[in-house]
Amino acid sequence: MCSVLMPRAPLRRVAVTGGTHGNELSGVYLVRHWLQDPSELQRPSFSTTPVLANPAAAAACRRYVDCDLNRAFTCTLLLSRATPDDPYEVTRARELDQLLGPKASGSDQAFDFVLDLHNTTANMGTCLIVNGSHNIFAMHLSHHLKLQFPEVPCRVFLHQPLQSAAPESNTLDSVAKNGMTVELGPQPQGVLRADVFSRMRALVASALDFMELFNQGTAFPAFEMEVYRNLGSEDFPRTEDGDLAGIVHPQLQASVADYEPLQPGAPIFQKFSGEDVRYEGHATVYPIFINEAAYYEKHVAFLRTEKLVISVPPLPALPPPLRVSNPSGTTGPVFPSEQGS
Repeated sequence: MCSVLMPRAPLRRVAVTGGTHGNELSGVYLVRHWLQDPSELQRPSFSTTPVLANPAAAAACRRYVDCDLNRAFTCTLLLSRATPDDPYEVTRARELDQLLGPKASGSDQAFDFVLDLHNTTANMGTCLIVNGSHNIFAMHLSHHLKLQFPEVPCRVFLHQPLQSAAPESNTLDSVAKNGMTVELGPQPQGVLRADVFSRMRALVASALDFMELFNQGTAFPAFEMEVYRNLGSEDFPRTEDGDLAGIVHPQLQASVADYEPLQPGAPIFQKFSGEDVRYEGHATVYPIFINEAAYYEKHVAFLRTEKLVISVPPLPALPPPLRVSNPSGTTGPVFPSEQGS
């Protein structure tokens, strides 16, 4: 069972990462700008560090050089002995783990929060990706962002599959104490769209404002929120040799946006022979990442989700800091969770 993620001390170090995939240009160019002028990221109570996650892939405007960086943050890869033959992204994952983590130790050295910025070619709009509903802080942050931008649909995707033993997270934000992914689309790979760029910039600013409110002692009440929970993926029809045998059905592709209900028996693929392939599930699902360009190699035509309304408990105000004396005789604030055992 996942432990509840609810910080009991102020956030002190936050990272905003872009270019985890080098051809998702909103995050690449925002981080490049912030590396030159980070002033808009700073808040009174904590520091924010911009990080270009995959500089080699960003320089080449490719998703990755050797392998997907955002699947390389398992403890097995991070702790394995380095060799000269390691893929570039595995080496880079270890570097990021040292910078933002380390993940395996669970020590206080890790950054308090990582906000990882991504684009998708799918018609996803604004999608906030959280590991699970147990992440109370990220759920409240998502709710805050939804309230700040009511004119734009902002959906929350719980990416951990529904099963008794959730797999270890292998994404960049997992190296920190907590984190979340911002996924905006549609935007083609290697392209920069002004509306998507501006929306991402505004979302980051609002997320940092929420963290500042939390640090200043704001309490956030309980609420109910609609979310989409991962049920797994659907692959394209394939030949015996594993090649594509069909494409996403025009009826599914023509949906106004992802997250539209898919009923059992509805067409999902059209074979090159002209034959329709229909959804064989027994319940309504809500497809997302439909026809995402980067997922062809992963044998994913779309992800199936279920739509839920969940109750999120309140996020209490931080307790007032204790005043303790140090050996020099001066006093300073220490939050209860920061005290030694």
